[in-house]
Amino acid sequence: MSTRVRFAPSPTGYLHVGGARTALFNWLYARRVGGRFLLRIEDTDKQRSTDEHTRVILDGLTWLGLDWDEEPVFQGARVKRHQEVADKLLADGKAYLEEGAIRFPLPPGEIAWDDAVHGPISFQGDDIKDFVILRTDRTPIYNFAVVVDDIDMRITHVLRGDDHISNTPKQIALYRALGASLPRFGHVPMIHGPDGKKLSKRHGAEAVGDYEHMGILPAAMRNFLALLGWSPGGDREIMTLDEMVRLFSFEGIQKKPAIFDMTKLEWMNGQYLSMAPAEELYPLVSPQLAQLGLNGNQDAVLKAIAAVKTRSRTTLDVAKQVAVRLDAKFVAFDDKAKKEIAKDPAGYQASLEASLAVLRKTDWTSQALEQSLRALADAKGVAAGKIFQPIRIALTGGTVSEPVNELLYVVGKEAALKRLQAAVNYA
Repeated sequence: MSTRVRFAPSPTGYLHVGGARTALFNWLYARRVGGRFLLRIEDTDKQRSTDEHTRVILDGLTWLGLDWDEEPVFQGARVKRHQEVADKLLADGKAYLEEGAIRFPLPPGEIAWDDAVHGPISFQGDDIKDFVILRTDRTPIYNFAVVVDDIDMRITHVLRGDDHISNTPKQIALYRALGASLPRFGHVPMIHGPDGKKLSKRHGAEAVGDYEHMGILPAAMRNFLALLGWSPGGDREIMTLDEMVRLFSFEGIQKKPAIFDMTKLEWMNGQYLSMAPAEELYPLVSPQLAQLGLNGNQDAVLKAIAAVKTRSRTTLDVAKQVAVRLDAKFVAFDDKAKKEIAKDPAGYQASLEASLAVLRKTDWTSQALEQSLRALADAKGVAAGKIFQPIRIALTGGTVSEPVNELLYVVGKEAALKRLQAAVNYA
């Protein structure tokens, strides 16, 4: 029988990081073994489930690049099927009626399974109380609906969060009562914040959509999520999607909780930004520039993206740095820059004046600009940094940027000379 896995979110909220990680693990496994990745929307909580949340979940999965292989199943539309199966258990004497609800008794003895992540796990049926499978209003409870749906969807592997371990013995007993073969169960440890507590809103963004708006690339988010509780072996960190598919295994899933580290995510995103061509980043950066109130022409924006992307952590960083290079009104001096100027204001001003005199006569190519400024430093008998740094500060308001000759080239001759003159006058 071919492998069939599922991701089954409840549309009572957004697609959270933990859910996205579970979806990714299921998707990677299905792709690795040539199986099917299915989606089930568990919308039985009619008061809290909304179409908007369903759309957000589907959009989040699409943003991450996790495509599903069949039309999504909506659990709420299957209530008649759940009722039919519960009634059959009742008729067969495998369940009983109590005050209008149908209850299921767990058989005595051991209920055990070989968990794909944790290995052997067992419970005693005697320790688990009989539980309702169909309420008095004939709606199914979670543990029952899940089993009926997984059987009907022919699910072979159930990989989910380890907060479901306590549900598994109840579900196994139901599978057996229904005469169905068991799927392979695997339970993935929770994701914790840096403080060691379960990831929640107090740790920052929880919804996957928030990270999109924070300027994280989907490929970086996918790579980061994959490494939250899974190791491909060795110390590899940056992986293509094909590599993740090829290397993914249940054996690589760790048994201890994973720690969500925003600094690590931003570092990883920076790696992806560095590798991405400017043309690929343009459609992501352009709307952010528009929000800042900047509509630069495409060629200028592309040139600026190429210059700044290797020193950026998010596409928002890229947009801010592009804005600084294309419009002087976005230049704001940071504390380090102010301190550097304050050390020697006269020297800062004199350096800029000398550079201006040279730059006015220089061909505006990256190579010619570097040669002219290095020649100026030699003529003055100072290190090249003494010439470059005042220009960097004047043009960006900061002390770190791409090489100054590239910065000048990106800003453009007319704009650069104008800004440098304004900096001289200001100093």
